Amino acid sequence: MAKKCFGYDALRGGNILLEFDQTILLADDLVEPVEGLPYVAPGFIDLQVNGFDGVDYNSPETTHEDIARSLRTQFATGTTRLLPTVITGSREGMLGSLQNLYAAKLALPEGEAIAGFHVEGPHIAAEDGPRGAHPVQHVRKPDVEEYRRWQEATDGLIKLVTLAPEWPEAPAYIEALVRDGVTVSIGHTAAKREHIQAAVSAGATLSTHLGNGAHSVMSRHPNYLWEQMAEDRLNADFIVDGIHIGEAFLKVALRAKGIDRSILVTDASSPAGAKPGRYFLGDQPVDLTEDDRVVLAGQTRLAGSALKMHKGVENLMKMAGLTLVEALTMATRNPARVGRIGGRMKGLAAGEKADFVVFDFDEAAKSIRIRETWINGNCFFRE
Repeated sequence: MAKKCFGYDALRGGNILLEFDQTILLADDLVEPVEGLPYVAPGFIDLQVNGFDGVDYNSPETTHEDIARSLRTQFATGTTRLLPTVITGSREGMLGSLQNLYAAKLALPEGEAIAGFHVEGPHIAAEDGPRGAHPVQHVRKPDVEEYRRWQEATDGLIKLVTLAPEWPEAPAYIEALVRDGVTVSIGHTAAKREHIQAAVSAGATLSTHLGNGAHSVMSRHPNYLWEQMAEDRLNADFIVDGIHIGEAFLKVALRAKGIDRSILVTDASSPAGAKPGRYFLGDQPVDLTEDDRVVLAGQTRLAGSALKMHKGVENLMKMAGLTLVEALTMATRNPARVGRIGGRMKGLAAGEKADFVVFDFDEAAKSIRIRETWINGNCFFRE
């Protein structure tokens, strides 16, 4: 028997009735007005998550029980689909982490939320600044055969790969991945204009956490940030935690890209959703500070974030002055399109997956309180 949900459609406006099982069977406007309904929106999609709730996705030893717990914690933030992200590491370590995450996807009820995997590196810039928190000893050139092993380990579920396009091998590598339907993103790069143009011509369509993974001091112009913002064929994702990028850069970048080509990500690492203290990102110890920064232990270099998706939606409204509709678009339909998450590109519409979030919205405070999170027609979180 179909289930029902009544709510205020946060994207289209107006009260609606959803009838659903695994997919949405009916999304119908209510003729009679109903007062006091909660907001309802497509579930949030996070294309970059390195870990959560003290759980590191970059260790092959992470237990399935811990992965399940980390997913449940993310459901409480409105996240319904995500790409667990494996960063630069040894060949064996990266492959082992992907194998472990894929096995967890198959074994866990919560694994339904894993829409695929994001591999960030190891084909990035080796120099300080653009490399970010990635371990320099494991940076290496693009290798299609290594990519094939990732795909074999995950039954073809590598959805997104981030690389620096200045490697001589990058254009051919990008073309090979794009032929397989993989989204290729530019990130952790010190590329010149010609490298970025060659990557886009080869099929790259995204910039990873634009404004981060960069030199602290660079030429005013040209530089690889301006080049990516000016390239209309590139979408861009942003870590909107108030730490990774400031309000001015966020506003300018969103104006350059437009809302339709902009995506919210958390880039959350293991301390996200946990208490301040010492955690791990792969082999590297990281600290969650009292002011919510995730840094390499004993350093100030950022190592992912502690951002939660619903807080990112709030921050887009508070920092960039976006409307709720614009902020939700960056957290739902845009990542579905760019990340090629099937059944999630049309919003609350018949035939789409029954992934949605029910929430309260305080317009004056620009705050969201998640009530329920539904994935494939099943409620995985209820306040």
